[in-house]
Amino acid sequence: MAMKIRLARGGSKKRPFYRIVAADSRMPRDGRFIEKLGTYNPLLPKDSEDRVKMNIERIKYWLDQGAQPTDRIQRFLEAAGEMEKKERNNPQKAEPGQKAKDRAEEKAAKAAEAAEAAAAPAEEPAEEPAAEEAAEETTE
Repeated sequence: MAMKIRLARGGSKKRPFYRIVAADSRMPRDGRFIEKLGTYNPLLPKDSEDRVKMNIERIKYWLDQGAQPTDRIQRFLEAAGEMEKKERNNPQKAEPGQKAKDRAEEKAAKAAEAAEAAAAPAEEPAEEPAAEEAAEETTE
């Protein structure tokens, strides 16, 4: 049986509350579980002691039995000092999405057109007074 230590959601709409449970990985997220191992309340401040409560002894037992913690549970255990910090590498995390890249390209193109348009009228007025002076000389 493939065991997971994961979060099971509770609470009402827009008011999440999670139980940390040991469950068979084939069971639904909020479905049947084997044992409740703690709680997590994301609405509390991050420095609050009550935000994450875990029964460390039982979690160690399930880890020894071969249960795999989810990423969030692993981070909780790392913060509690029960697991070694895992090196994470997600080079695409800071990369913008395709639509944002397209918008940036369009903005750059418009800026280049505006710069060209601003540069072109600056050159033309210098030529126009010379043409006006030539016209004045012919009329005199």
